[in-house]
Amino acid sequence: MPIGNFLSLRRVVVIACAAALLGACQDSMVPKDIRPVSNKLVTQMERGGMKETSPIFIRIFKEESQFEVWKQRSNGQYALLKTYEICKWSGILGPKIKEGDRQAPEGFYTVTPGQMNPQSSYYLSFNIGFPNKYDRAHGRTGSNLMVHGACSSAGCYSMTDEAAGEIFALARDAFKGGQRSFQIQAFPFRMTPENFAKHRDDPNVPFWEELQVGYDLFNITKVPPQVDVCDGHYVFKDEAGNATVKGPGKCPVFTGPESVAVALTQKIASDDKKIAAETADLQADAARLAAQKQKVAEEQAAAAAKEAERAAQPSVVDRLFGRKKQPAPAATPVPEPAAAAETTASVKPVAAPAPAPKPKSDVVAANQPAKPPAPKAQPKPVAAAPTPAPAPAAPAVGKVVDREFLWPDDPDVVEGAAAILPPTLGTASD
Repeated sequence: MPIGNFLSLRRVVVIACAAALLGACQDSMVPKDIRPVSNKLVTQMERGGMKETSPIFIRIFKEESQFEVWKQRSNGQYALLKTYEICKWSGILGPKIKEGDRQAPEGFYTVTPGQMNPQSSYYLSFNIGFPNKYDRAHGRTGSNLMVHGACSSAGCYSMTDEAAGEIFALARDAFKGGQRSFQIQAFPFRMTPENFAKHRDDPNVPFWEELQVGYDLFNITKVPPQVDVCDGHYVFKDEAGNATVKGPGKCPVFTGPESVAVALTQKIASDDKKIAAETADLQADAARLAAQKQKVAEEQAAAAAKEAERAAQPSVVDRLFGRKKQPAPAATPVPEPAAAAETTASVKPVAAPAPAPKPKSDVVAANQPAKPPAPKAQPKPVAAAPTPAPAPAAPAVGKVVDREFLWPDDPDVVEGAAAILPPTLGTASD
């Protein structure tokens, strides 16, 4: 490569690096609450028929830890722009009930420009709007429930700083475009029949079924529904029609166009059937699992009993020599000291009975010598501990001792070497 071309290429690289460093420095110098959305996300909006200032809509799913941002397209419907991972949310599945329970809210909430907080201690944040009308109707309390950065939660939905900054910018630009408020739908999980069957025993199911109506309406229309509260229940409206769908309370759960009401009714009926079928499958699986566990337990118990029976039988050698399996020696009971003392103290000498008076008319008896008094009963002395017997001496040479097993011709005890070894070289007379 010619030296001139090499120097030109090096200048280009140096200028590009300097421009990148300058851009990074400029971004870091711009206050985080007014930083623009990334070019990559802007390109994605343009491809989806969205504008940077188009209205937004947010859905949150606790169990999946997903945070969706939807944006309005030119036809008025919303399309999913991006799904973020929730860094942390506190509590368990279920709504927030009272201040300090560290539960992240569930339900339908509204965010206005006044709820945006560019000076947050958790990078950037906005207030969810808890408690809403429904929460207040049920006496629920709490305050300052946020979506924020810093990945730290105490009843909030916490994101990474990068995600929080991007979500903040999307909301800010939507407000700039004229959106007066945006809706947040916070769910315990994606409202599918499978998830409802899985959580069928949760006491929050009736509440979640009310949330499911709003979830289904958005999936049907791709437009966030109008939310209200009637008789302590969530109700949904669409000013374009007067058809109704009956709900659990005295108020219809939905009022709107006939086509939407029919689609919602069919969706509810279909989900009920799927939930029933899924529940039956889960119960059958649970029954099979319980039966398998019971079978394993019974097999283990049978194996343990067989092993105990085998251990109680004498070995082959013992059976050959006629031995029996000796049971384990029982523990010798230790007498209680108090009982022993009481037994010793209760042994008292018995006094001899006084002699009866002699009759005066019995002269013969009087002249006879008196009988000696009956001997006094003495207490039995406490038996001394038995002295252990001396160990038996070793058998003498030429002595066959008694054994556990004897051949039929064996004597019990044979004394003397001569009896053991009969003479083989003749007698003394030889």
